[in-house]
Amino acid sequence: MRNPRPMSMAHRPWPTPDRTWIMRMQWCDLAFLHWKVSASAIQATLPRGLALDTFEGEAYLGVVPFRMAGVAPRGIPPAPGLSRFPELNLRTYVIAEGKPGVWFYSLDASQWLAVRMARWAFHLPYFDAQMKVRIEDGWTFYESTRTHRGAPPGAFRGRYRPVGPEQLAKPGTLEHWLTERYCLYAESRGRIFRGDVHHAPWPLQPAECEIEHNTIGLGQGFDLSDSPVSQLYAKRLDVVAWFLSRSGP
Repeated sequence: MRNPRPMSMAHRPWPTPDRTWIMRMQWCDLAFLHWKVSASAIQATLPRGLALDTFEGEAYLGVVPFRMAGVAPRGIPPAPGLSRFPELNLRTYVIAEGKPGVWFYSLDASQWLAVRMARWAFHLPYFDAQMKVRIEDGWTFYESTRTHRGAPPGAFRGRYRPVGPEQLAKPGTLEHWLTERYCLYAESRGRIFRGDVHHAPWPLQPAECEIEHNTIGLGQGFDLSDSPVSQLYAKRLDVVAWFLSRSGP
């Protein structure tokens, strides 16, 4: 994959960093599955320097299964066997210095090297996992079992599919608030870092999902065994990312 063409900036809540992005990727066959969770319970898990972000006073926890593709540093072609792999995230929503972003509790992936590089370069809680993904009759069948040594257990098994037309979320809606996030936050040795990303607005579709097993949240004390309150699907999004920068003092 060549370096992406320049994307529009009009939809962004703040400008991109004034330095060169260093990584490109595609997020494919993605589901946003969200649960309402006690705001105080989530806030208690966040590091100092991050405040919980809420929508109309409600806090949300998301499980996001998808496939990574075309993952490569800027100017380098994707490497066979390294640039495509499933990933499964557990995330919530935070804000620091006026910039709303994503806080990851876990990121499970089946690519051994990608897990270690992300843990080292981005201070993110990536974990090894055995994962299977297939698409059949419009459904994405997704299965993940964490295998990372010393990590809390976590597994997900289910399927999801789009059930409506593709559209952009309107500002002020829950769908927009959950998805239009242009940075992640990470913590290392008591310091908070921000990792900026850029992409076009999310091409979202309403979705349905059938979850057979979901213990991804138990390691952090969250029971997500009931049905999600929000279900969205996106076929593909091209993304570029920057190195981390320090957030706060």
